[in-house]
Amino acid sequence: MSEATRDPGAGGTSAPGIGKEAKERHWAKTRNLTIGVLVVWAIFAFILPWNAKALNEFSFLSFPLGYYLIVQGSLLVFVVLIFFQNWRQDAIDDEAGVGDE
Repeated sequence: MSEATRDPGAGGTSAPGIGKEAKERHWAKTRNLTIGVLVVWAIFAFILPWNAKALNEFSFLSFPLGYYLIVQGSLLVFVVLIFFQNWRQDAIDDEAGVGDE
């Protein structure tokens, strides 16, 4: 089995073809992406529900805004976050030379 096809979970390194500096840049970008996604997730999972009562003073499509954001908006944001993180992580992996393809 070649170095490029070795399973990283089988005791090999997670990025066999890149140097230490490239691994550190890859990790920094991955960490920053994860922190950004978690911040957006926390806003829609915790901050908006805590403020739903105040947001209900406004309406959107004849629904109270707090209700609409929590029921519809949060679910939409969570799905978009999943696709965004996967898309960006693939780009970060490809840039570092550790992508799947």
